Amino acid sequence: MSADSALLERLRDGSEEAFGEVVDRYGPAMLRVATLYVRDRSLAQEIVQDAWVNVLRGLDRFEGRSSLRTWIFVILGNCARRRAQREQRTIPFADPHEPSLDASVDPDHFFPATHPRWPGAWSTIVEDWRTLPQDHLASAQATAAFRAAIAELPARYAVVITLRDIEDWSADEVCTLLDISAENQRVLLHRARARIRSSLVEYFGSQAE
Repeated sequence: MSADSALLERLRDGSEEAFGEVVDRYGPAMLRVATLYVRDRSLAQEIVQDAWVNVLRGLDRFEGRSSLRTWIFVILGNCARRRAQREQRTIPFADPHEPSLDASVDPDHFFPATHPRWPGAWSTIVEDWRTLPQDHLASAQATAAFRAAIAELPARYAVVITLRDIEDWSADEVCTLLDISAENQRVLLHRARARIRSSLVEYFGSQAE
């Protein structure tokens, strides 16, 4: 937070260098998240631009109750949801009529919540990693398969798993950003992981044959 405070002061002083630093730090992730709402890169870029405008306008009102990153992404999320609803591309996060994902998956496939490094994350993608050539694990095709599976998720599931498992956000940060409860966040993440795991099992299984 002390680093945030120093950066915030530079931003409030109108430092172009500070603004460039923030854009470089958060811009790529902002675009990835915005794309999950509208699925169209050009629209996502417009959302990110709108978010930055609102960030600059709101600097004097930022009180530091959250990290600077979380505050910026809250603004991004608000811009993205408004634009997505206008484009009729997605269902709002709070819509009770959206069908939930099938969460049926063997709990043994996930690390326990007390795991020191990967609490709640899946423990394996396939039954035996030794059956897969190493180049398959790090291939561009595998990365594309993972991102394609995320792209098929409803926006709220895609955003949660992207922030938690790709951007390495904490559960509390995600709850703050999306204004959801801890339990809701856990459910969304578990169901998203279950769906992604099923997709990747099919991909890796075909690669191992």
